[in-house]
Amino acid sequence: MANAKKLYNEIQRKKTGIGIIGLGYVGLPLALTVEKKGFEVLGFDVDKRKIDLLNAGRSYIAHIPPKRIKNAAKFSATDDFSRLSECGVIIICVPTPTTPANRPDLSFIIGTGRTISKHLRAGQLIVLESTTYPTTTRDVLKPLLDRKGLVCGRDYFLAFSPEREDPGNKKYDTESITKVVGGINAPSTRLASLFYSKVVRKVQVVPSAEIAESTKMLENTFRAVNIALVNELKMLFDRMGIDVWEVIKASKTKPFGFMPFYPGPGWGGHCIPLDPFYLSYIGEKYGFKTKFVELAGKINVHMPRYVSGKVAAALRKLGKSLKGSKILILGAAYKKDIGDPRESPFFEIVKVLERKGCRVSYNDPYIPVLPKMRKYSLSKKSVPLSPSNIRKYDCVLIVTDHSKYDYRLVFRNAKMVVDTRNRVEYDPEKVIKA
Repeated sequence: MANAKKLYNEIQRKKTGIGIIGLGYVGLPLALTVEKKGFEVLGFDVDKRKIDLLNAGRSYIAHIPPKRIKNAAKFSATDDFSRLSECGVIIICVPTPTTPANRPDLSFIIGTGRTISKHLRAGQLIVLESTTYPTTTRDVLKPLLDRKGLVCGRDYFLAFSPEREDPGNKKYDTESITKVVGGINAPSTRLASLFYSKVVRKVQVVPSAEIAESTKMLENTFRAVNIALVNELKMLFDRMGIDVWEVIKASKTKPFGFMPFYPGPGWGGHCIPLDPFYLSYIGEKYGFKTKFVELAGKINVHMPRYVSGKVAAALRKLGKSLKGSKILILGAAYKKDIGDPRESPFFEIVKVLERKGCRVSYNDPYIPVLPKMRKYSLSKKSVPLSPSNIRKYDCVLIVTDHSKYDYRLVFRNAKMVVDTRNRVEYDPEKVIKA
């Protein structure tokens, strides 16, 4: 076990380089946190634009200030993956999307595994952080690394540790969130837990990589199911003339057995809209149908169409139809106060409204221009949110409740408001909750 002992000592003394592959909303905060703890960190990404910005001390993520990058003296970024051989620990933080048919797309993990294998040497620890279904680390990634001829647990080491980033959350950050760690074998678990113990406040060691992978699936599916539940109840209570927001407000006074979830225009982000499909896929492989999880997915996927129906109802109050009406959407990000549009329900809402003949504009202080997405390509720029501009639209639709918005200004100047986030004062003549 000479390789394990040598790497253990290097991690203990912070004398080994750390490579982080994928410098997005997960990888970059992790890289900066690891650097802050005294390790030399190399960030890897295929996007040359990101590399150039980071090496110039600039940020492309709204909640990470440039100062934090400039102060990271032991961090540098590169697109030269041959330098992976310089790193004793390599952490994979690449995307795990779904295909158009909502099947797991592991192409980024597979491509990264092949790249690492080319440069793999004895005495390296590989940790997968990308969210994926149980058995991926052992059955998909490990065979790619084994091609080098090295033996896992003796020559190199492999573990899974699910990312738990919550972009924009000021209460919790990479360092303060407990890190779950599970290895392919005992030496891998020991090394991975040692490394993370040098970076975060608490490490929760679990018996296997599969348990660590399943932890992430449970966490996100729990949220997806509860979001679906509250969205379905919102639609029912709306028909009954009951305000779901008041129901939640009252329910959360119970000090046990209840956790408040809030309705919205649909799910979003890099994990919650995808993980139920990953879980459903692996369930099929084992002859098990995840009916409950799939039902939650159907409800959440339906929400943009429900919201569009509420826009139509608002326009009818003005004697108008969707066709030819001008709609202003507030918020393109999937959650408030960040600039991350991944899997945001905004895109599907725009698609539905424009198919029905609406002319749709948007405002988002964090997303001045809509990027090309995996499933959508909308050529739009954020329009000013001035009183005179608001008055040009037949309806304002609140999709993302950014704190920067002046909701009183919106209410005063909009002809009609469709509010999916319960942010404007309720006026039955002017506001429709959705």
